[in-house]
Amino acid sequence: MNGWALRTEGLAKTFTLHLQGGARLPVLHGVDLSVAPGECVALAGPSGAGKSTLMRCLYGNYGAEGGRILLRHRGEAVDLTAADARLVREVRRETLGHVSQFLRVIPRVPSLDIVAEPLVARGMALDAARQKAKDLLSRLNMPPALHALPPATFSGGEQQRVNLARGFAPGYPVLLLDEPTASLDAANRDVAVALIREAKAAGAAVVGIFHDTDVRDRVADRLFTIEPRPEASRSAA
Repeated sequence: MNGWALRTEGLAKTFTLHLQGGARLPVLHGVDLSVAPGECVALAGPSGAGKSTLMRCLYGNYGAEGGRILLRHRGEAVDLTAADARLVREVRRETLGHVSQFLRVIPRVPSLDIVAEPLVARGMALDAARQKAKDLLSRLNMPPALHALPPATFSGGEQQRVNLARGFAPGYPVLLLDEPTASLDAANRDVAVALIREAKAAGAAVVGIFHDTDVRDRVADRLFTIEPRPEASRSAA
């Protein structure tokens, strides 16, 4: 298992279109990806090739049709395609982080507690977790007055900064980033780039989708290109 933190072997994903007579739409087939600790791999390929589908499979939001997703968790190789719900929750708490394009949280919870929650779930004292959350939000240029407010009424850029703080706070060994800077201004893009570089320096394996080529070039060690399958619709990924 030496040399990688996350890998896929022959990963496949096909969607069944139940409203179209059960037609099957293959999107991923035979994906072999390996990511080492301290490495950032950027997913590349045209729109509809399956980049977002691959990310959702890696995080377990989509079930895989074939192949394996292997993750280094507690020193062992865990196959996420065969993991039960309890193990998936454990992996997400301790090992596998995810920053999506959109913040999805419980309404009316203050931003500070949204960021602190995964730290508390790992056993950190509430006061220490809130202080770390405060430090990260401040680093991302979130005014202190917003820390105590729920983010539902925030701008897209403000919500994304809460999302980034929550994703980077725990220091996950493996981190999935789906357009992490899409809603950010130039100053906060620079902060996000610094957070990604620091995570890599700490040994995190990072997989990302970056449509901002400047950000991609600043953080990615290499590209992993996904080619669309001829049968796949461009809207499927």
